[in-house]
Amino acid sequence: MKKTTVTIVIPCLNEELTLPYVLKKLVQVKKENSKVYEIEILVSDNGSTDKSVSIAKQFGARVVPAKDRGYGAALDSGIRNAKGEIVVFADADDTYDFLEAPLLINKLVSGDYDMVIGSRLDGTIYNGAMPFLHRYLGTPVINWIINLLYAKKTKIRDSNSGFRCFKKEKYLSWEIKSKGMEFASELLIKALIHDAKMAHVPVSLSPDKEGRIPHLKTWRDGMRHLLRILFYGPHLFERVGFVFFAFFWLQLLIGFFAQGVISIAGFNLYGIHSMILFSFLTILGLSLWGTGLLIATKQPRVSKLYQNILAMEEDRLFFVLITGFAIIGLTLVWLIFQWYKSGFVFINFEREFIVASNISLTLLIFSLQALTAHIIKRD
Repeated sequence: MKKTTVTIVIPCLNEELTLPYVLKKLVQVKKENSKVYEIEILVSDNGSTDKSVSIAKQFGARVVPAKDRGYGAALDSGIRNAKGEIVVFADADDTYDFLEAPLLINKLVSGDYDMVIGSRLDGTIYNGAMPFLHRYLGTPVINWIINLLYAKKTKIRDSNSGFRCFKKEKYLSWEIKSKGMEFASELLIKALIHDAKMAHVPVSLSPDKEGRIPHLKTWRDGMRHLLRILFYGPHLFERVGFVFFAFFWLQLLIGFFAQGVISIAGFNLYGIHSMILFSFLTILGLSLWGTGLLIATKQPRVSKLYQNILAMEEDRLFFVLITGFAIIGLTLVWLIFQWYKSGFVFINFEREFIVASNISLTLLIFSLQALTAHIIKRD
């Protein structure tokens, strides 16, 4: 019976301090599981200038140089060069216990999963292994956002786990592009978008070895994760923006026709000040919606409305813009004329002014968003 082939990929950049601990465990894993799996140990070197490469070769690992710099680039290079049909990866810092790798592999094979994630939050986190902010803020927040935007069946339990196992064929079909630490988030998002069958197994996490300098930069890499997550989520901006815009435009219209303050649950609404606030919030909603439109220019699958705007022929776009700017111009002329009649002293129709100026701003912002989206689309 043919053995299942597995490649264990280790991204490496100057890890001579910890690499021997990792490779010693992997040699043990390879030996103990040789009857079931044909295991390859691959070190994807990201330009090490220390003894990492020679250490890897001493332990019998295959070393593949990664052309591009970055955590994601090193992993992608290693995965693409892997000979195994199943790939496992974890860091070279010995914080993840590679002796637990068979747990992930066995789970993947027995359940015919596309990817199995080693969940630190369900396993053992040793003292000093995970900073407070990472454990109780960063990872849970990213879990929540990814699950909110992309999860249908499987809920992600540890989005920042760097210990994962998956089918190489599936990975290649997901087309991961990230070169940095945000690779971890994109891998999950692409798997969820493609309805991958996923599972979790508890794993342990140990603190860094004394003297090792971590590659992770909390705020920079955290922001990169967030940006990558939002990059594939134009629908979030579209839905939230539309709800804000529609709801507060309705409030503006109520205030315009009410022509006076209305007391609701102890709040005095629809006066001039609340109408100014409603006007601001409609613009905020439209701006959020427009952000989604700009992101949609780089996405293959977006809503029907975004598709129609982006697919608009250039001549139609031209007349839409001209019409919008013409209405803005007429509104501005009308406002100036009303101001002129008072001798440029004051405008005594505040509600009309607020609604008219909001219409102008709405048309202006929408026109600029549509124009910008078409400019970006032509890249």
